[in-house]
Amino acid sequence: MAVTEKNIVLVDDHTLFRNGLKRLLNGRRGCHVVGEYSDGSEFIAALPSLQSVDIVFMDIAMPMMGGEQATRLALQQRPELHIVCLSMFGEEQYYQRMVEAGAKGFLLKDSDIEEVFEAINAIVEGEEYFSKALLESLPHRLRKSDMTEGDSLSERESDILLGICQGLSNQEIADSLFISKRTVDAHRANILEKTGCKNTASLVVYAMKNHLVEI
Repeated sequence: MAVTEKNIVLVDDHTLFRNGLKRLLNGRRGCHVVGEYSDGSEFIAALPSLQSVDIVFMDIAMPMMGGEQATRLALQQRPELHIVCLSMFGEEQYYQRMVEAGAKGFLLKDSDIEEVFEAINAIVEGEEYFSKALLESLPHRLRKSDMTEGDSLSERESDILLGICQGLSNQEIADSLFISKRTVDAHRANILEKTGCKNTASLVVYAMKNHLVEI
């Protein structure tokens, strides 16, 4: 069976990290790094000459131009780009802004390479992706924002959405809210339908983009 090649761009100011990730990606059948840049401004300058790009791995903090600005400018030129934020613990304050800029996924820099490939596959299929370790760390940093009258989710649904974003299982959410798991199951299905999301990662992105949770 033919493997569809995925063209990948790396934007990160750490040469050793870039070289290591490039070697691992190029070593996997179907992945090919077609460009690498040390900051956002280099990437934006080169973007018109990049004919086919499926995934852009974007660092957050870089000299000259950081990941947030580079993501916004890149998507203005090429709205079809799938940009994955490369993150370290301690950079959570940037996540909301990166989501609003258009990032489709978040990976910790110390993620296992197999998770990198998992993220690539999910994102090229049109889904969002959050690092498993990152999701596990966020419960201590997420809190619910005040809901406005115009919000489409009920107060109970917003409580359940917060639990989902915290990485809790439906049973754990049920226990914390003193309701049945069946009730949580029903609310979760309603939340997915209302938001148009497919999975937990999509819901986290939706919640941050719409300021339903804060970091």
